[in-house]
Amino acid sequence: MNARRLFYADAGGLRAPWRIVVFSLATLVAFLVCAVVLGPLLVQFFTLLGVRGVSIDVWIECAALLIGTAVALRYVDKRPWRDVWLDRDAARPALIGFGFVLGGLAIGIPTAMLIAGRWLRETGGGPGSWWGAAIRLTLMLVPAALAEELATRGYILSVLRGWWGWSWAIVVTSVAFGLLHLANAGATTGSLVLVTVAGLFLAAVVYATRSLYAAWAAHFAWNWTMAVLFHTAVSGLPFEAPRYRYVDAGPDWATGGVWGPEGGVPAGLGMGAGVGIAYAFARRARSRRENT
Repeated sequence: MNARRLFYADAGGLRAPWRIVVFSLATLVAFLVCAVVLGPLLVQFFTLLGVRGVSIDVWIECAALLIGTAVALRYVDKRPWRDVWLDRDAARPALIGFGFVLGGLAIGIPTAMLIAGRWLRETGGGPGSWWGAAIRLTLMLVPAALAEELATRGYILSVLRGWWGWSWAIVVTSVAFGLLHLANAGATTGSLVLVTVAGLFLAAVVYATRSLYAAWAAHFAWNWTMAVLFHTAVSGLPFEAPRYRYVDAGPDWATGGVWGPEGGVPAGLGMGAGVGIAYAFARRARSRRENT
């Protein structure tokens, strides 16, 4: 194999691994630039709004991943945003609403059942305003969810889908999604398996809707339900919880222990149900297209 064939496919385009490398490098450079240029502007913006305690890093990461995606699409692949499910059609409110409701219910119902069964116990929360904490957490969770979707189920999933097909692309990116949480506090084999299942669930939303916005909405709703509505840990991360907090009071296999409810079997069942609903949604959409 000569040097050109190492980098380029027979059709003339850059091979999939190198496309992912370009995307990663473009994202890294964009992150460094955004940290210098965008970071101070974000600090001033949130200060003017009177909102303090918002993580600027997640906004910078989100912007860098968007820039990396744009660079890879425009200059390497020469493909439209539709190929990473970020086009105008993918932003339809119905699709975003579907993702939001599915994500919220997939974790909300199992968490409510754990509370009803007294396996999650309410404790006193910290001082402060519930609404103030909700605003701060929302301003962090919105870009955090988009950043993780762009990093695992955006450009990279699109490239792997073209290379290996949907099934293997979903498996590989879901495993990678699980490994991204390896350093979180309280990570165990069981919790990482459940996060990998969460990756499968969110990838199923992309597959069903052909919308990364829908997966973003599902991801955000999932985290928001735990962090803001129930004040539980999210992937081992405790957030501010004024007035009340729900903590582990049952077997770890059900409650997730310090990891939070998403590390328990009920959450896994909720995600399994979500995958089934997403599959039914995809079949219905396909049948509708075939009949028109």
